[in-house]
Amino acid sequence: MVAELRKIDKSLYETDYNLWVLETVDKLQRRELGALDWENLIEEVIDLSRRDKKKLKSLLRLLVEHLLKLTYWENEIENNRGHWEAEITNFRKLIQDELTDSPSLKRYLQEVWQECYQDGREIAAKRSSLPLSAFPETPIANLEQALDKDWFPGSLED
Repeated sequence: MVAELRKIDKSLYETDYNLWVLETVDKLQRRELGALDWENLIEEVIDLSRRDKKKLKSLLRLLVEHLLKLTYWENEIENNRGHWEAEITNFRKLIQDELTDSPSLKRYLQEVWQECYQDGREIAAKRSSLPLSAFPETPIANLEQALDKDWFPGSLED
């Protein structure tokens, strides 16, 4: 019977993920631990952390991209300053929301800061059609500055 349930759950996981989630939650609430699809449940729980990290990494890249465009894309600054500053503010808020939910991920941001800076630099170069060399290899700020809601490149508080 248990083997049959696992086979049904595995098939359900592969054919209707949403229904699998709903049924898994129902089984957990009813404490039907023997009826759970443990293999996929464990994988999903592990994947939650991966998703949070990917989301933070993506947001950090976008933040860097916009900080760099605001600083170095001089031909477009007049037309785009407000948009870029709003995007920077939005990315900072989204990152802070993630860190409020999972403060331990702050360490992860420190670990990927250099990588995200380089990625953001490449993206900014592509979007602006400026050469990669127009953007410094060394970060224009440290992570704390980049996340600081009151800091913008070129501001008087630099």
